[in-house]
Amino acid sequence: MTEHQRHLKDWPEGERPRERLLQQGAGELTDAQLLAIILRNGAGGRTAVDLGRELLDRFGGLSGIAQAGIAEICTVRGIGPAKAAEIKAAFEIGRRHQKPTMAGASFCSSQEVADYYLPRLRDIKKEMFHCALLDSKNRVVRNEVVSVGTLTASLVHPRDTFKAAIRESAAAVIFVHNHPSGDVRPSQEDIQLTKRLVQAGDLLGIRVLDHIIVGDSGHFSFRDSGLLPAAL
Repeated sequence: MTEHQRHLKDWPEGERPRERLLQQGAGELTDAQLLAIILRNGAGGRTAVDLGRELLDRFGGLSGIAQAGIAEICTVRGIGPAKAAEIKAAFEIGRRHQKPTMAGASFCSSQEVADYYLPRLRDIKKEMFHCALLDSKNRVVRNEVVSVGTLTASLVHPRDTFKAAIRESAAAVIFVHNHPSGDVRPSQEDIQLTKRLVQAGDLLGIRVLDHIIVGDSGHFSFRDSGLLPAAL
């Protein structure tokens, strides 16, 4: 029996991912070893670590696995729906742990907004359009998910976008959406949509403080770029 065919329980105790984590801490484990703990056992003559390595190779790292769907993960030989569900659950726990509490936060710059939203929008395959509702002191009242999918005039309509702001008597709003490609440069649709939203806000007496696009390459602020009239 070769090393790769052994079950993890047959490995020397110091080499087992779970035992290494307990003795040395999670930070000492490789990505493949952490995945092996989630997978628990291997399949087809391969250990859980082997499966972890194949996942990383197939999807280009942890970020790629996080973006992959259940069906895609199941294309890795030895990983069925149950294991794929456990992997997705682990990534979702990590994502939720990174999400800061919304209510009561106060933004002073576009960077703070980007830092706030990037953990919740990273690795999402679809564009998601969020609206942060703020009080008169620019403190967040709550977050509203306006749209999920490609941003078009039909999917993001000013009427729906400001509905929650009116209901919550918000004094101002900040719009945030992600670009799954990672390129945060605004499209023409983004620019036109922002103009329409600012105009609607003016009519309603609700200030549009910024529209921010986030992605792996950083963020783009319409305010900082001079495309909105005043500063945060």
